Amino acid sequence: MASPADHLDRVLPVDAPDATLVGRLFDPALGGPCVVAVRGDTLVDLTGPATATMADLLDRPDVVTIARTGGDGRSWPLREVLTGTLAGERGRPHLLSPFDLQVLKAAGVTFARSMLERVIEEQSKGDPARAEEIRGRLSDVIGGAIAQVRPGSEEAIRVKEVLVAEGLWSQYLEVGIGPDPEIFTKAPVLSSVGTGADVGVLARSVWNNPEPEVALAVTSAGRAVGATLGNDVNLRDFEGRSALLLAEAKDNNASCSLGPFIRLFDDGFTIDDVRAAELTMRVEGPEGYLLEAVSPVSEMSRGFEELITHAHGRHHQYPDGFVLFTGTMFAPIDDRDAPGQGFTHKRGDVVSISADRLGCLVNTVVAAEEAAEWTFGIRGLMANLAERGLLVRGQRR
Repeated sequence: MASPADHLDRVLPVDAPDATLVGRLFDPALGGPCVVAVRGDTLVDLTGPATATMADLLDRPDVVTIARTGGDGRSWPLREVLTGTLAGERGRPHLLSPFDLQVLKAAGVTFARSMLERVIEEQSKGDPARAEEIRGRLSDVIGGAIAQVRPGSEEAIRVKEVLVAEGLWSQYLEVGIGPDPEIFTKAPVLSSVGTGADVGVLARSVWNNPEPEVALAVTSAGRAVGATLGNDVNLRDFEGRSALLLAEAKDNNASCSLGPFIRLFDDGFTIDDVRAAELTMRVEGPEGYLLEAVSPVSEMSRGFEELITHAHGRHHQYPDGFVLFTGTMFAPIDDRDAPGQGFTHKRGDVVSISADRLGCLVNTVVAAEEAAEWTFGIRGLMANLAERGLLVRGQRR
């Protein structure tokens, strides 16, 4: 049976010696998190009054220099931490989600393939048994040409007119090829989980899937300074019944996974390298089921910068920065059990999301009601940092 530990040697990027990697580690001895950087085979503690949180670190203009040279001398053996993390040994130092005070935002319907699957969810009212029939009808009418339509263009307006006439227009097509993308809040601050943790789907959901995505680390000034991997766990039956159930479909216990590390943009890795990335998703089921798929980020219909400007600007500020999930093209349709039922998760699925230069994020699927309770919130973090002498007036940005 598959387990997260099987992915130990895939956690780091293939070019890890050249990468500037930062993350968060829970230290049981301190009862709280530390901001860390990967240096060779060691995790170095960067935590200090000016870098008490990841939000503080990422907002610094010298973030890359600090990640490469900063630290107070404390460190942990990298492989030991990774081993404990993937084994679920929470009594040892282990990795957390690399984000803390940042708002967890997400862009939806940024790939043509997943856009059509959202339309199918809506048309089928969340019933997977009707999905195949509707998928065929949409294919006959729309075909593959819609993937080439630039959102907000005159061509997109003409396509909309045709689809309205055919009775096929949808709110998902509106945000997919219309002038404004879908930007929503995925989950509360500090609620995301990291690699090796369980991810949760509601026990009463019967149609759900992983959503592997690139996630951008964006500062309070709206500048992307790094990237990581994310799983925007989704309940297709809930959102399909009504778009007003989006929050219930997206925001549940352990339903937002990020990591393993943030790779900072530097002279050897830029946002253009993220655009050129390919994401590989692998679902290994407890019954021997295997699903693999590859997604080129270059097939996004909207650019990273466009998505960031819709999330941040004069219309909306994020003083602690934000994470931006940039959308997925994955909407698995292969039948897992009965014909016509498509894909849905089973408890015990091991989901790995990887990209050569970002590493591998791996989680095990459980019911959200059975996942570890989220108990360490903003008040808990502030109290812990204060006890450690890290909240010092005048020394923070």
